[in-house]
Amino acid sequence: MTSHQTSGLIGAAFGVFFVQANAGALPAAVALPLRFLAIAAFISLFIALRRSRVPSAATGGTAPRRFGRGYLLVVAAEVAVVAAGLFVINRLLHAPQATVGWIAPVVGLHFFGLAAVWRMPSLRLLAASMSACGAVGLVLAACGCSAAVIAAVAGMAPGALLLDSVWWSVRTAPGPAGIPA
Repeated sequence: MTSHQTSGLIGAAFGVFFVQANAGALPAAVALPLRFLAIAAFISLFIALRRSRVPSAATGGTAPRRFGRGYLLVVAAEVAVVAAGLFVINRLLHAPQATVGWIAPVVGLHFFGLAAVWRMPSLRLLAASMSACGAVGLVLAACGCSAAVIAAVAGMAPGALLLDSVWWSVRTAPGPAGIPA
């Protein structure tokens, strides 16, 4: 697997995770179809990623190194900020309903770092969108909204954004002749 395929697979897996982890707050009649759709989307993306052709050193193109030091620093910062925020939210503020509202913007913000490290400005839209969903989720939690509303805005929407972003990257990846699929 190329680094492009691996990063897409990671993004799709986290998209499914966001949906699966937050669907439980929704009524079963809504949660079950959404969970099924997320899994179906992941399987479709997995197949599409495996079939995608991106330039690699073996084919004469240049394959960017995606998982080097910059990536590790961005992810380490993300993990540290998520952990610190969850400690504050759960132990000091006693506001577990804000948990997903905290995770979504931190994950979103880490895409700004990845956009810089990977020189992929297209990730900025995903970063801004996920961050906005999380910020709205935090506001909803502070206003005392239901867990279902918070989960939909700060959990399900970012999951869909991640899955869609991966799908978009597969659709616009250059084919064998350098033309998007």
